[in-house]
Amino acid sequence: MNQPNTQSKRRKTSLKWKWAFFTSIGVLAIVVIFSALIFNRFTNVLLQQEKSHIDNTLSTVSSRLSNYSSPLSKSDVAYYLKPKISEDNDQITQADGNDLYSNSLIVNFSRDNILVNVYSVNGKELFESRKGAVKFYSASKRKIFTTKQNHRQVMVGAEPLLSKKNGSLVGYAQVTDRLDNYRSTANKLLVILIILVLISVIIAMIFAYFLAQELLRPINDIQKTINKVKSDPDSDARIPQFRSNDELTDLADLLNGMLDQMQRYIDQQQQFVEDVSHELRTPVAVIQGHIDMLLRWGKDDPEVLEESLKASLQETNRMKSLVSEMLDLSRAEQIEINYGEEITDVNQVVAQVYNDFKMIHPDFTFTFDDDTDNDIYVKIYRNHLEQVLVILMDNAIKYSTKRKEVHLSMSTSMSMVNIAVQDFGEGISEEDKQKVFNRFYRVDKARSRDKGGNGLGLSIAHRLIEAYHGNISIESSLGYGSIFQVNLPIMQDMPDEAEMESQIKDDKDQHEKNDLPEGILDTSKEEQKHDTADQDNGLPEGILDTSKESQNHHDSSNESNHSHPDEDK
Repeated sequence: MNQPNTQSKRRKTSLKWKWAFFTSIGVLAIVVIFSALIFNRFTNVLLQQEKSHIDNTLSTVSSRLSNYSSPLSKSDVAYYLKPKISEDNDQITQADGNDLYSNSLIVNFSRDNILVNVYSVNGKELFESRKGAVKFYSASKRKIFTTKQNHRQVMVGAEPLLSKKNGSLVGYAQVTDRLDNYRSTANKLLVILIILVLISVIIAMIFAYFLAQELLRPINDIQKTINKVKSDPDSDARIPQFRSNDELTDLADLLNGMLDQMQRYIDQQQQFVEDVSHELRTPVAVIQGHIDMLLRWGKDDPEVLEESLKASLQETNRMKSLVSEMLDLSRAEQIEINYGEEITDVNQVVAQVYNDFKMIHPDFTFTFDDDTDNDIYVKIYRNHLEQVLVILMDNAIKYSTKRKEVHLSMSTSMSMVNIAVQDFGEGISEEDKQKVFNRFYRVDKARSRDKGGNGLGLSIAHRLIEAYHGNISIESSLGYGSIFQVNLPIMQDMPDEAEMESQIKDDKDQHEKNDLPEGILDTSKEEQKHDTADQDNGLPEGILDTSKESQNHHDSSNESNHSHPDEDK
C-alpha cells in the first residue's frame, strides 16, 4: 500500500543535471589525461636539460684536470678551477689570460643549482664551487643519476679523472644539481594545468547544462502534451511542430499520429457502443412488448400468440445475425496470424461467385469481363475472398431497383489484381461515401431496415481486405449507381505444384474436420446447409441457392434466413 507513495516521494534528478554531470566527468577525464601527458613530457624535457648541464660541466672539468700524470692536489685544482681576476685596461681576465665572460667553466659554475666538487683518488675533497653538503660517489666511468640528499631529490653526475699522458687515475669530479629550477618550473606548470582542468570542467558543465536544456525542450513539450491527454482523453492537444528536424521531431510526429489514431479509436468505440445500443434496443423492446402482451392477455388468443411468437423469433434471429456479424468483424484482427500463408486462385473464386449469382438471380443481367491472361494467385483465404465478393454482389443487387444489371470485372495493374463490382442503382452521395465502411452505417436507415442487414457488411469486407494488405474503394454518383473496387497484391514467387497440392489437400482436410483456429468464424455448417438445400432444390452441385435470401431483400419478415453479411449503403 505504501509502495506508490514511496515511489512518488523519490527525489527526481533532472536529466539536464545528469547530462551536465556526466559530460563534466568525461571532460575531466579527457583533460586530466591530456594534462598528465603534457606534464610528464614537459618534465622529461626539463630533466634532460638538467642532465645536459651536468654532462657539459663534467666535460669542462675533466678537460682541464686531465693534463696531470700524478694524483691531483688542492693547488693544482685551484689553479685551473679558481679564477684569479686581474684588471688591465678595464678588461676582466683570468690568471691564464682567458676572458672571464667567455669561459665555459665559469658559465657552468655560475648556475645557482650546480655544485662542482673534485676529490682525490682517496675520496678526499680537493675543491668545491660553493658551500653545500654533498655525498661523494665513486665511479669507474661517467654516470648521471637521480638520488635523494637531505630528503630532497637531486641529480648527480660522477666521473673518474684520468690522465691524458699515462691514463692513470688522478682524482674524481662530481657535479650535483639540486633541481630547484626544475621543481619551480614543474610546480608552475602543474598549477597552470590544474587551473586549466578546473576551468575546462566548469565551462563544460555550464555548456552541457544549457545544451541539454535546449535539446530537452521538445521532451518537455511532449511531456506536457501527454499529461494533458492523460488528464483528458478527449483533449485535442498535440505536440507542436519542431524545427530541429531530428529524432525528436520524428518522435513528436509519431506521438501525434498515435494520439490521432487513439482519438479515432475512442470516437469509433463511442460510436460503436451507441450504434450497438441503438441496434439492440429495438429488437429487445419488441420482444419485451410482445411478452408483456402475452402475459397480460395475449396467451389466451391463438392468433395473437402465434403473431407474437413469430415477431419475437424474427427479432431474436436479427439479434443473432447482428452479434454474429459483430464477432466476425472483431475477429478479423486474427486473420494475418491464422491465414497469413493461404493462397487462392482469384480467377476461380470470381468465376464461381459470378455463376452462383447468375443462377440464383435470373431476373438480373450479369456481365463478367476478365482481362487477365493467366490465373492470378494472391495470399488470401478462399472463403474470405468469396465472402467479400458476396457482400459486394449482394449490395449491388439489393440497391438495383430500376435497372437490374450488375457488371463484374477483373484486371491486373502492375503487381495488383483489381476486382470491380458495378451496379446501376441508387448511388451514394459524396458525404456518405466517406462513411459507408464504418460500422452500422446506413445511408437510409429506414429503407435499409426494410431490405435487411445490420450495416456491417462493407465494414467486414473493408477489414478483411486490409488484413491481407489490399484496399477497397468506391466510386459513386446519386442516381447512377456505384462501383466498388478491390485491389490485392499478386504473388510474385509462387510455390511449386507439390506445395500447392499439399495446401489444397490441407484445406480440404480442414473443412472436413471443421478444425478452424480459435476466433475465426466457422461457416462450414452454413455451407453444408446450403449444399443440402441445393440438392433438395435440384440445383447442380456447388451452386448456391439463395432464393430465400433474394426474397428477404423485399420481405423483411424472412430476414432471419439471410446467410450472408450485408452492408446497407
